[in-house]
Amino acid sequence: MRRGEVATLAGVSVEYYTRLERGNLQGVSDSVLDALARALRLDATERMYLYDLARAAGPAPRARQREVRPTVRPSVARIVEGMPGMPAYVMNNRLDMLAANPLGRALHSEMYADPTCGANVARFAFFNPAARWFYTDWERMTRFAVGALRVEAGKSPYDRELSNLIGELSTRSDTFRVMWGSNDVHVFRESTKRLNHPLVGDLELDQETMSLPDESGLSVVVYSAPPETAAEDGLKLLASWSATTGLVLQPHLA
Repeated sequence: MRRGEVATLAGVSVEYYTRLERGNLQGVSDSVLDALARALRLDATERMYLYDLARAAGPAPRARQREVRPTVRPSVARIVEGMPGMPAYVMNNRLDMLAANPLGRALHSEMYADPTCGANVARFAFFNPAARWFYTDWERMTRFAVGALRVEAGKSPYDRELSNLIGELSTRSDTFRVMWGSNDVHVFRESTKRLNHPLVGDLELDQETMSLPDESGLSVVVYSAPPETAAEDGLKLLASWSATTGLVLQPHLA
């Protein structure tokens, strides 16, 4: 859609729309943002991102409180640990795995074995060559990571750790830099995940992602396998390996 057509549909001048398109959103009213969202046919995620950008464009607070890093509550850690037959972990808005049960750590053993990843899914996906084999649909996974980080950057423009992570990914990965430059903010929720584990091979797992009902921004992710499937057998073998090696017996708490 041409710039003039968008401006007409949104009920603003071409000059005003051009200013908005260049990122100058300071002082834009909600009614104009709604009109732009309709004209551009934005989905819910993209609309939210537009509003986050507009809020971020407002005056910066004179004094910012020290950022408090969300931590995993003991009750949440017990829930994750209490599912020994299913890989489960807690993730924050920067895609850090803050806590994982033994099977969750065994499933992501390649990531945990790489100290440069820092138990961060995005670092693993873009920096470690093993990720291209581990994630059966690696491109879809990396686009999810970029979209999720872009949404969070719009929500939390003053999050220093998030900014540092994005800067690190942009500096070290040409692929990330190109994807980030595409300005894609679409974040999809997967109901299934196909992974290729070096010990048990291909695993097609059901995935559930549950956001915690607080302001922490943390989510609990759980994988499961349908009964009497090769994936169920694979998880049982992986659990046995985890218990035998003793390498992943304790969850990692931030």
